[in-house]
Amino acid sequence: MSEENIKRRNFLMGATAAGTALSSPSFAARPSSKAASAGRVIGANDRINVAVIGVGGRGASDARQFAVAGKEANCQIVAVCDPYRKRVNSNKDYFAKMYGECMGTLDYREILERSSVDAVVVATPDHWHAPIALQAMDKGKDVYLEKPMCHTVEEARQLVNTVRETKRVLQVGSQTTSGDQWHQAKKAIADGMIGKMILSQGSYHRNSVEGEWNYKIDEKAGPDASGEDYIDWKMWLGNATKRSYDADRFFRFRKYWDYSGGIATDLFYHVVAPMNICWNKPQFPFKVMAGGGRYAFTNDREVPDTFHLIAEYAEGHSLVLSSSMANSQHIPGLIRGHGASLIMVEHGRFEGFAPHITLKAEKQRGGKYIVPELEAKFQGKDEIRIPVTEVDTMQTHIKNFLSCMRTRQKPTLDVETGSRAQVLISMAVQSYREGRVLYFDERNWKVVPKAPKA
Repeated sequence: MSEENIKRRNFLMGATAAGTALSSPSFAARPSSKAASAGRVIGANDRINVAVIGVGGRGASDARQFAVAGKEANCQIVAVCDPYRKRVNSNKDYFAKMYGECMGTLDYREILERSSVDAVVVATPDHWHAPIALQAMDKGKDVYLEKPMCHTVEEARQLVNTVRETKRVLQVGSQTTSGDQWHQAKKAIADGMIGKMILSQGSYHRNSVEGEWNYKIDEKAGPDASGEDYIDWKMWLGNATKRSYDADRFFRFRKYWDYSGGIATDLFYHVVAPMNICWNKPQFPFKVMAGGGRYAFTNDREVPDTFHLIAEYAEGHSLVLSSSMANSQHIPGLIRGHGASLIMVEHGRFEGFAPHITLKAEKQRGGKYIVPELEAKFQGKDEIRIPVTEVDTMQTHIKNFLSCMRTRQKPTLDVETGSRAQVLISMAVQSYREGRVLYFDERNWKVVPKAPKA
């Protein structure tokens, strides 16, 4: 067994053993790549069987979106899982009425053991994303993995390596990246329309009760409850710090470091992932620094309510992002070049539709282009607008995943692109929590306190 597989084996042993009181050694050990299940070969007309693991608000929505896509893409929901029995029963009943049958369980491993399941949607709290996705791929399942891709930099590395070894399809569930504006922007940059790229900027601001992650708490629910109110708290905690049941942590997990990276992982992933689509060469950050604080919501959370980061890239450009959960005013999402600026979302809402992207040329006094080579591209204009096709990004993203399951091609937000976004936001969380600048040693895939030697 390779050193990489030994590391992954140890990683999963810790994750699965901590997450359940059941004795199942076969689930605990990550096998070598040679032993990984190949999965079913899905023909063009074969039905794809999908299971959803984690059917809270987001997971239940994902399940219904897959059901809609399935009418055209020939897939159906065959199983649902959640440590909260009420969620399991309501979703199981919903899809049983639709399809005639649907399995429901509190233990995700029962789903992974079913050979009839072709793909899993992982919509759990962030700290469970990688452990479940890794085990699913080893069992021959393709994975639709909700954003953020995972919880740590090391988990991102494990996911990249496992996709390569098992040849499974993994789509990261940031549906924003299926918007046409990012792909139009990518083409414009590749065509040399902005000259040397120097700075990207974006934001994600909001100001509402749900936007603060203060989701409704079911007061009757808990590990001591019976029937539909029962929560398997030990399973839910998984490899996180052991503690007594806390309803706020269960229902509002994004407010706590053990299960989430707060703004960075919940909101900035929807900004950084599209940026990596736009950039002519998706890249890992070289240097990251972050700041912010709990300015408005001081006593009800661990994570900041206001957050910002600066990242520098070895190719010679920077990224600046800002966000607050106590103010809803965005800034335009754009990429600045030495010769022109490219505005992808002038209104600043990365998950919103923009009818066009705009290129604005940089000119000197007298009207001369800063970069003379761009004069032919702009044909004397100061500004060019490129139309954007409006699509249902969620449906487009899901159908892309299902199509790739049949063709075995890379999906829109593949694991490599997703990992570049994940490394940045995980580093930003670490930078904020440690109060220092951090660097990424790409060769060794490690976060380090000093710039690595070239």
